[in-house]
Amino acid sequence: MKKRGEDLQSQLSNEELFRATGADLIHGNHLRILRDARENYPAWEAAIQGARKTIHIEMYIIHNDRSGRHFRDLLAAKAREGVKVRVIYDWFGSLSLLGRWMWKPLREAGGEVRVANPPGMNSFFEWFSRDHRKLISADGSKAFLSGLCIGDAWIGNPEKKIPPWRDTGVEICGPAVADVEAAFAAAWKLAGGSIPFEELPRREDLSKAGPVSLRIVAASPETTGIYRLDLMLAATVRQTLWLTDAYFIATSSYLQALRAAALGGVDVRLLVPHGSDLQWVASFSRTMYRSLLEAGVRVFEWNGSMIHAKTAVADGRWARIGSTNLNISSWIGNWELDVVIEDEDLAQEMSEMFLEDLAQATEIVIGRGNKVRPLQPLSQRKRSGVIRGSGRGVLSGVARVGSALNATVTGKRILGRAESSSLLKFGMFICLLSFIAFYFPWIISYAAGGLLGWTGFFILVKAIRLRYGKRAGEAENIKPKGKASSDKGP
Repeated sequence: MKKRGEDLQSQLSNEELFRATGADLIHGNHLRILRDARENYPAWEAAIQGARKTIHIEMYIIHNDRSGRHFRDLLAAKAREGVKVRVIYDWFGSLSLLGRWMWKPLREAGGEVRVANPPGMNSFFEWFSRDHRKLISADGSKAFLSGLCIGDAWIGNPEKKIPPWRDTGVEICGPAVADVEAAFAAAWKLAGGSIPFEELPRREDLSKAGPVSLRIVAASPETTGIYRLDLMLAATVRQTLWLTDAYFIATSSYLQALRAAALGGVDVRLLVPHGSDLQWVASFSRTMYRSLLEAGVRVFEWNGSMIHAKTAVADGRWARIGSTNLNISSWIGNWELDVVIEDEDLAQEMSEMFLEDLAQATEIVIGRGNKVRPLQPLSQRKRSGVIRGSGRGVLSGVARVGSALNATVTGKRILGRAESSSLLKFGMFICLLSFIAFYFPWIISYAAGGLLGWTGFFILVKAIRLRYGKRAGEAENIKPKGKASSDKGP
């Protein structure tokens, strides 16, 4: 058996981490941790205003509100100066834009705006995958990755006494920026655009900016790099694993990995929202508390308006910050972007930040009557309202009902009261379908026929395009050039 004092660095080689994430370890970077919009937004603005050649933004949501329009106007001003401005936003995440007119000033100024993965004949079932990344880069020399989107929710509303959302991001300078630019170029190509090869920086062209070693993990629905990494870390961590997540709906495999770590003596802590812009997610997360608590995992709920950060810190020397939530949608279904940091000083900073957040949270325990409850009564906890933010409930609601239904049928998980409404609605819906099938069978037939016809038509069109259309290169093959700053060896 290995000693308890051994840390993550001694357990995992660079090669093993590369296999899990598909990302090189890149040395010689400067990284600054930015907390909340009060630190992130001014840094973004300064980078945009200081750009001379290019500005790239890939953002799940850019709200059509005061904050969104402010950044749009900054981008339009730079485009008029001759800076090449490229913006990607997710069609589903930014559905509330209600049209493209918001981007008219930027387009008229010469900027380019593209929509990620919109509905179309090229991607029938892929509509459910989201570009969930939060990326900003300037001049190929500075990049920002975070959990923050652009919107007033991250600013808060002092007039209504609604505090800003809690979130975390990073600023990166150095050779790793080449990997961030490569991730954006791949997404831009998927959105129908192209970036000249000479515009993309190479790692060896970027000077070393600091002592930090890190990996840029650009995940897609085909790679699941962060999911493999999260499972690997939960299995190999020796001392501490502290997690913050906005929409925690873990898989059975990951829940068991956390339980096993806690049972093995690891200090596992999980910080999640109490109030959420998707309140059903917070309620659904609570159905997983008992299993974790019984194994020794400590669970905390944020007392503020919303905690939207997606971070992890392990063994005081490894940290992850980015866009990936601990749920099946982020792990397997979306395009995500995270930075994996291997640096003791930054991991210590993240640990201290986590403990500061716990001071504004309430621990959940198993109390009298074997009930899962807050350690402090709800009436004594300071609660705040929640501004609508990044959540979209339609597709997520399907996942919620599906999980509850599976637990009901198989009996493999104890259901909580929070899931009763989902099961009630689903049961009523099934009964309604049964009634229609008995008394109005033609409705079911027409609906099934229409769905089958549409699916068949889509497959035919896809086959014809594949057979007779021009063959395009795979966008995912865009990689940062050069190996001077990478290290995949043991």
